[in-house]
Amino acid sequence: MLRWTITFIIIALIAGVLGFGGIAGTAAGIAKIIFVIFIILFLISLITGRKKV
Repeated sequence: MLRWTITFIIIALIAGVLGFGGIAGTAAGIAKIIFVIFIILFLISLITGRKKV
């Protein structure tokens, strides 16, 4: 999921450099949403952890 965030950030940067402001804003927004989801899932996995058998 972190790879998707990096991918959308790169797309946003390239689109911003080329002058496509709408696409850059959309890609940056998607990257922010995916990053927040990644952080939430990461924290949940840290809290629950693996149960020792």
